[in-house]
Amino acid sequence: MVKVTVWNENRHEQKNPVVKEVYPTGIHNAIAGFLSTAGFETRTATLDQPQHGLTDDVLQDTDVLIWWGHLAHNEVSDEIVEKVRQRVLNGMGLIVLHSGHFSKIFKALMGTSCDLKWREAGERERIWVVNPSHPITKGLPEYIELEQEEMYGEHFDIPAPDELVFTSWFQGGEVFRSGCTYSRGNGKVFYFRPGHETYPTYHQELIQKVIINAVQWAAPVERLRPVYGNVQPLEVLASK
Repeated sequence: MVKVTVWNENRHEQKNPVVKEVYPTGIHNAIAGFLSTAGFETRTATLDQPQHGLTDDVLQDTDVLIWWGHLAHNEVSDEIVEKVRQRVLNGMGLIVLHSGHFSKIFKALMGTSCDLKWREAGERERIWVVNPSHPITKGLPEYIELEQEEMYGEHFDIPAPDELVFTSWFQGGEVFRSGCTYSRGNGKVFYFRPGHETYPTYHQELIQKVIINAVQWAAPVERLRPVYGNVQPLEVLASK
């Protein structure tokens, strides 16, 4: 069984009554709930827990880590970020959601600013499937329509994705690369755009389906990380 840890800074839920109404037990528990129903072994972790809930034991027991952050990216310990990065390089999957594009861990893995345009105007978003053969699109229609979402627009300062899975169109005219996959070391990374905290995006069945598919895709491959550095020859070398 795939073991999933859902990380959320859990600050909006404490400060904003609109967010509290949409996600009364927190975004992390909303996501963990539908993943548990889908058959995954889930736990949650939040910013204000000791070590942000990401202790060595938790990270070692996590196959796929889901990350949602917004207000408090800078409060995440650099030490914890490096531990998460090493776990990804060693094979742990990472799914970064919405404003997690500006998280320390996503920037560390991308090596760019990860900046973008944005506008909060409650406009329509259509998330188009542009890679219909990809496993993350399993069971989806041609597009997912959200009646209200925050706009993210290009240019999105990320490396060219290994695979572009989704592209979004917004009512105001912008487009955005909203579903991007990467390989980092032995691990897989998926960035998925929708999920503004004041809208019920993670209650939407097709959005849940994308995240469920992404967890299955990002689960570790059972193999050892390659050996690096100086090594002995596999064959006998001819003497000089």
